[in-house]
Amino acid sequence: MARVVIGLSGGVDSSVAAYLLKQQGHEVIGLFMVNWHDTTGTLEGDCPWHDDRVFAELVAKKLDIPLHVVDLSADYRTRVVDYMFAEYERGRTPNPDVLCNREIKFDVFLREALKLGAEFVATGHYCRKTVTVDAAGRKIYHLLAGSDPNKDQSYFLCQLSQEQLRYALFPIGHLIKPEVRRIAEEQGLATAKRKDSQGICFVGKVDLPVFLQQKLAAKQGNVHEILPSWPKYAQCEAYDPTTVEPTDAQLVAWAAPWRYTVRDGKKIGVHNGAHFYTIGQRKGLGIGGRKESLFILATDVAENVIYVGEGDAHPGLWRRALRIEPNELHWIDPSQALPVGESRRYSVRIRYRQALQGATLYRRTGGAFLVFDEPQRGITPGQFAAWYDGDELVGSGVIAE
Repeated sequence: MARVVIGLSGGVDSSVAAYLLKQQGHEVIGLFMVNWHDTTGTLEGDCPWHDDRVFAELVAKKLDIPLHVVDLSADYRTRVVDYMFAEYERGRTPNPDVLCNREIKFDVFLREALKLGAEFVATGHYCRKTVTVDAAGRKIYHLLAGSDPNKDQSYFLCQLSQEQLRYALFPIGHLIKPEVRRIAEEQGLATAKRKDSQGICFVGKVDLPVFLQQKLAAKQGNVHEILPSWPKYAQCEAYDPTTVEPTDAQLVAWAAPWRYTVRDGKKIGVHNGAHFYTIGQRKGLGIGGRKESLFILATDVAENVIYVGEGDAHPGLWRRALRIEPNELHWIDPSQALPVGESRRYSVRIRYRQALQGATLYRRTGGAFLVFDEPQRGITPGQFAAWYDGDELVGSGVIAE
């Protein structure tokens, strides 16, 4: 059996993960992270980690395991929150949860765990890991989707490396959420009925514009509406990605975002800063009197203009492809990397909880292009696209534009 340090967060998932590890005979040590102190923009009013720590202490006591506390807030601010601010300032929408796992839980936290003599680090993620050995005798670590289709969290771990996966354990990845709740109740764990955390990893639910105004100033700009009859929508060529090999020029054209100017639409309102909005967003515009909701189609942070369209079926919300910069491509097992000039079929998601979508990945010198079998709604720069081969998450990359 091994010495395992578990990230005990004060939630039910990590609590049951700790219990299962102890049942398996491991020496289990709890480690609670304090990653955020500021309450600016948080909807609860207080830093949620105060309550989280109390629950983590109750669970550790019940399971009779030691609990250490480490303050990683300086690293969290520089490696996650500052990145968030920088991305929003550029008009992109980052995913702090993916960054939190890559930069904090499986990097800074991992190093703290190794100081405690950890042989493995465990978390309460709903995903699985398997190990194979290649012809040269090298161990290959594979990241698989969790068994619960409603809670699979593999997407949030899409940027992990072989070295990070080597240490990782996911004790509840084979369970479904109701089973986890049942185990927690049976064992009398204080977290059994505690609600799942929401919002930004370790920060909690926030009023995003208020939160971002710590670094990004509010600045009034115009809202322009683009009609579904905008001429360029009609110029899209028909295409079947399963039967036709596209040219490089076609890939570039398909992956390009819709680009508007103020002459393409009518001004219908004002906003407080283009960097506070994201593609596909419906709430927060404050413009009513419509048959259907208005959605953000595009933001222009340079000109401080946002473009909107009416209705979920508006053509400006849908695109057939996306591009990933060459240096933003990540393969969990580098030996599975797609060579330049080749293509491969995968199942892809561009946001958490999205159903997997059929797509073809094309690797070119200018980056990678994902062309979907069906147009996708709300392709958003700064978010992560993750691709799977069956249950296995193979790679990921930041959506370029």
